[in-house]
Amino acid sequence: MTLSRREFIQGAAAMGATLAFAGPARASRATWRERRDLFPEGVASGDPDHQSVILWTRRPFEKGEREVLTVEVAEDEAFRHVVATAPAPVSRAADWTSRVLVVDLKPARTYWYRFTDADGNGSRVGRTITAPDPADGRAVNFAFVSCQDINDGTLNAYRRMIYEDERAAPADQLHFVLHLGDFIYEVVWYPEDLATRYDRTIYDVARIPGGEKIGKYHFPLTVDGYRAIYRGYLHDPDLQDARARWPFVAMWDNHEFSWQGWQSVLKPGPEARPGQTVKVAANQAWFEYQPARVAKPSGPSLETFDPPAVKDVAIERFDSDGLGDEPNNRIAIDSLKVYRALRYGRHLDLILTDQHSYRSPNPLDAPELATLGEEFPAMFPEDLMEILDGGRAYGGGHPPAELRFGTNSVANPAKDAPPQTILGPAQKAWFKERLRSSSATWKIWGNSLGALDWRADPQNLPAGLTVPWPSGFANMGGGDYGNAYVERGEIYDLVREAGITGFAIVSGDRHSFWAGYAAKALPPKAFEPVGLSFVAASLSSPGAMEAYEHRLPKDHPLRALYLADRARGPEWTFNMLLRHGVRSCLEYAKSGDLAKARALSNPSLAPHLEFVDLGGHGYARVRLSANEMRTEFVCIPRPVTRSDRPDGGPLRYRVVHVAPLWTAGERPRLRQEVLEGDPGLSI
Repeated sequence: MTLSRREFIQGAAAMGATLAFAGPARASRATWRERRDLFPEGVASGDPDHQSVILWTRRPFEKGEREVLTVEVAEDEAFRHVVATAPAPVSRAADWTSRVLVVDLKPARTYWYRFTDADGNGSRVGRTITAPDPADGRAVNFAFVSCQDINDGTLNAYRRMIYEDERAAPADQLHFVLHLGDFIYEVVWYPEDLATRYDRTIYDVARIPGGEKIGKYHFPLTVDGYRAIYRGYLHDPDLQDARARWPFVAMWDNHEFSWQGWQSVLKPGPEARPGQTVKVAANQAWFEYQPARVAKPSGPSLETFDPPAVKDVAIERFDSDGLGDEPNNRIAIDSLKVYRALRYGRHLDLILTDQHSYRSPNPLDAPELATLGEEFPAMFPEDLMEILDGGRAYGGGHPPAELRFGTNSVANPAKDAPPQTILGPAQKAWFKERLRSSSATWKIWGNSLGALDWRADPQNLPAGLTVPWPSGFANMGGGDYGNAYVERGEIYDLVREAGITGFAIVSGDRHSFWAGYAAKALPPKAFEPVGLSFVAASLSSPGAMEAYEHRLPKDHPLRALYLADRARGPEWTFNMLLRHGVRSCLEYAKSGDLAKARALSNPSLAPHLEFVDLGGHGYARVRLSANEMRTEFVCIPRPVTRSDRPDGGPLRYRVVHVAPLWTAGERPRLRQEVLEGDPGLSI
């Protein structure tokens, strides 16, 4: 669908962007001298469609309240064929950031852009790409990434991505980068407080004005605090180069607001507290620093966020869907609506959802639950997790009053709560309708939280190794769709009943690579996959294996389920635990015989999994065509120092999963191939 100029103007107003119209090409008339030091956070573009894209920069000024830059968009890198020139205001009120929506562009076209101030001082040149027309049948290529903590890691993966893309054939180059959250980490260590974490050096990211400190980490409470962190992150050269090369499509996760927070509840440590003013501040900073087509209902300005006035008030009541029934909470979470969808040619409908602003309280947060199965690291009884997830609706409206595990029992903290929701009712209704009505070949759910079950079979542990596990499987996740059984099942039922094909999920957050099938239940219940599900590893943030290497005692009776100690260093049997089960782990830890260990695989444990690497870092590449979805995991070594190589350093492995498009009623199938390196125990 082609939009009119009036519709573009209305859209630009809704998203708080200045508008620029493209026209006939002509040579640049600007006096431009590159001064990257005056544009210290670089340039970026975001959320392209087939007619338009949002451009971004930041140009701070020491004096005054408002200045006007000039933005140019060209068909060539030398700016001999400029198709758009427009004013791009910056102001102190918006932290000197500028957002420009450029319209009337041609579909599936590469453009170059730059900003210039009144004295001719210019930004670096950025490159962006518009989407194909909705009827265009060309293949679509994108990368998806998440979790880029630069406080104790580096972004070598972006350099690898750029290096490979520059050398790829035009048809194989990336069209955009999907960032699935934790673009920043709001919890920040200062090097003088903490020199190292695990074996990682703590790097100086930012100093947070007006923040607080818990233990050794600092966190923001004001928009200036969040802005300082965004600026610190955007000073990273590899992140800045990536944003200058491709348009980004961004969705937040938890750390853009609060580590363990939800709705407008601030939870930077063990205690939760009202955080309505902080949620608005976090939303404002995200809006200012991410070029995205998001709704800004808080005011009419095209230049500034116009934050609504809220107070930090305790949320004492929740409605029937778990949404805090307190006016300031509603205003805070509605101050920015980021769930949205982007159409990219004939083959991609990218549907993005917000997993934190509307979710109900996490049922696993009840502290009394820690006594159930505490001898089993990260494990929680699957049957009890189903009870907690179902809330008052469990068992046809008759949930048990107590949760029992062996000889232990606690009161059921979810007995009177609604079933867990991550999406909230309004967003879920929108998501389901968008999914149902999509005409694209592939309907990709871009979702910051993983959806594949973390599952183990401790019921198969040999007697005497530790205290007995009563019965049944263990769930090892928490707070994502891996145990949001009711809501996940509702979505998957829609996919099956509506005959939707080409449904796939791409996720982040777990700091690990996963590939498998979207299924509402696992054996002994019916296993009926309706789509595909993938998780990309963190770009830099530490994952589960790094934590276990440093924290799990060597004499722990269940250590072999997580790590097999060898002279050359520990092997990650946790991957094998999730994919094959405890018998395989114990055999491999004892003998080191991979074939013998896999022969003991539990076929009922994980028919939904084809690949899992809880120690991986890197990114995923996706190629969508009329006939198949190809998802490639590009895994790099642990990024503790910045590589001095132009390619970002060596690879650990490259593994591809290919799924032919299936028909309604047919099961999706993945074919796996190791292209490079050794994925170890991930298969």
